Amino acid sequence: MTARNLLRWWPPMGVLAMIALGLAVGRGSTSVDAAFLDDAREVTGQRPTWLLAFTDWWLLGPVLAASLAVALWRRQWRLAAVVAVCPWLVLTINQVLKHLFDRRNGPYLEYPSGHTTLVVVVTGMALLVVGVRWWAVAVVAVVCALGMLGLVTNGFHYLTDTIGAALLTTALVCLAARVAGLMPARPPGGGRHEEPAD
Repeated sequence: MTARNLLRWWPPMGVLAMIALGLAVGRGSTSVDAAFLDDAREVTGQRPTWLLAFTDWWLLGPVLAASLAVALWRRQWRLAAVVAVCPWLVLTINQVLKHLFDRRNGPYLEYPSGHTTLVVVVTGMALLVVGVRWWAVAVVAVVCALGMLGLVTNGFHYLTDTIGAALLTTALVCLAARVAGLMPARPPGGGRHEEPAD
């Protein structure tokens, strides 16, 4: 399977994986969540609050605003519309799913993680604007991983909450890329790849 085909099929695969994980973990912590939390806190300490900066609107708001500004400056109207609408739509979908799964950590609905959804969708929009380059993908992956780690180690979410949110949100970002016209529904030439003549 090529990278393009993987990205084309990821929206349904990611959503189905998120649903399967949500059904598998149930409504409380799992042994995987507990083991990861113990191991992670040995590395980060009990409350590494600095990691929460990666999921905070003080960082993500300007990133989203800059992404929208760049798309508008380039006159990429379709991409600008996606950047403006997608985060709010994805966060709304996340809230609906939280009530459906009804997984709680104390009084709070946990699955899928809204904070993780926020960081993944905002950095995903930035990635669409910058372009899918290896360095940009690496920066986005590191920011998302640090944000997810901060949420878990500070007790806001279980590990599986953050994984479920990442599955869902990456799927929806891939769908947003298609809506923005950055990933064609099928390759040119009716799906056949032909080598150029010499």
